[in-house]
Amino acid sequence: MAQVLEFKLPDLGEGLTEAEIVRWLVEVGDVVAVDQPVVEVETAKAMVEVPCPYGGVVTARFGAEGTELPVGAPLLTVAVGETADARPSGGADTARTGGAGAGASGREPAAEGSGNVLVGYGTSQAPARRRRVRSAAPAVNGRPRTPEPVRETRPADGPVPVISPLVRRLARQNGLDLRELTGSGPDGLILRADVEHALVLRSTTDRDRADAATGPTAQATAVPSAAPAASPGRAASVTRVPLKGIRGAVADKLSRSRTEIPDATCWVDADATELMRTRAAMNAAGGPKISVLALLARICTAALARFPELNASVDTGAREIVRYADVHLGFAAQTERGLVVPVVRDAHTRDAESLTAEFARLTEAARAGTLTPAELTGGTFTLNNYGVFGVDGSTPIINHPEAAMLGVGRIVPKPWVHEGELAVRQVVQLSFTFDHRVCDGGTAGGFLRYVADCVEQPAVLLRTL
Repeated sequence: MAQVLEFKLPDLGEGLTEAEIVRWLVEVGDVVAVDQPVVEVETAKAMVEVPCPYGGVVTARFGAEGTELPVGAPLLTVAVGETADARPSGGADTARTGGAGAGASGREPAAEGSGNVLVGYGTSQAPARRRRVRSAAPAVNGRPRTPEPVRETRPADGPVPVISPLVRRLARQNGLDLRELTGSGPDGLILRADVEHALVLRSTTDRDRADAATGPTAQATAVPSAAPAASPGRAASVTRVPLKGIRGAVADKLSRSRTEIPDATCWVDADATELMRTRAAMNAAGGPKISVLALLARICTAALARFPELNASVDTGAREIVRYADVHLGFAAQTERGLVVPVVRDAHTRDAESLTAEFARLTEAARAGTLTPAELTGGTFTLNNYGVFGVDGSTPIINHPEAAMLGVGRIVPKPWVHEGELAVRQVVQLSFTFDHRVCDGGTAGGFLRYVADCVEQPAVLLRTL
């Protein structure tokens, strides 16, 4: 007899509580090996292929593409051990018991453990106990099959089957009583899709009532100057875009930064002519081309070595400033999916060539949506080159929980007094935003002045190389 094991969405790290199914990589009836990727999901940080810790035959998939599942919700079930020659029939998302018609098929059970460390699974051998398999998967897109939310009687003080705090917050912000819903997830778990569906139905019901109230009889007695906002046509012109995925993560992180961090910004214009000449000389010497971003990153790491107070964060719970010996440099990268901040590990140990190569690799991965959570977290300082957007200056928001960020505008020809004479030089505006809890203005000003000096006279770096 085959064992049917249930594989649940694992904890993907960094406090992520849910993920959206982007693409299934297996079908019901497929044979999967231990650690084979079975589904591609999108978290608030990246696209991730999730490997299955079991080997066997897929008997059920839970959730259609586009469905958002909380951590701990079932992803699929796998029949491990001797299985029937005939693969499960029916829809792709219909669960089957793995022992039905268990003829010998010669498939080997996955006795070895998974090599991938998944939170909640580990790397040990698959558990020997059986799991109950449900007769049917949730409805398509995680919504109830009935046209209206299914209402049931729950005790006034009883628990509500909700895992995700985002689902609770969404319901609370819209005045929706979760006790009036029956979830479409496993064991009646209420998903975000259930709440959104209920809100749409409520909005439709309210609009229908408004339409009925503005019928021929009501219109005859209505005041001529009635507000046109009640018009269904006017309401239809409003579009609501859910704050989820990367956009939601960015919104939450920036809001937290503005709420928790007492930031201040200072800026200075710098003559980058010599920096650009230095880069041109490096590239003319042969070998890999050096990017401007890599030179600015090298300047940042040298400045942080002189002002280590800024390579830090604040532990509000312990009321302590945490200073880091290593510089893990984040840089802002704009992609089709939104703004992400990949992190260059140990940037202080890299030269300009190594930094250029790593920036290029992480930027390509960001655009392809293949950055891992580890490549998006753990930064200690951020470099933001918003000059690529054709702007001169900005007051960047600190990437929480870091303590500082350097912003770089575009480098453009401008009139500049050079050696006592007016000349056209390559000028850049540098802005520096810092957490005022970790240092005073003198430290921040000293950091920015050193960066500007290195931009104007790159030979200054030779003192620390």
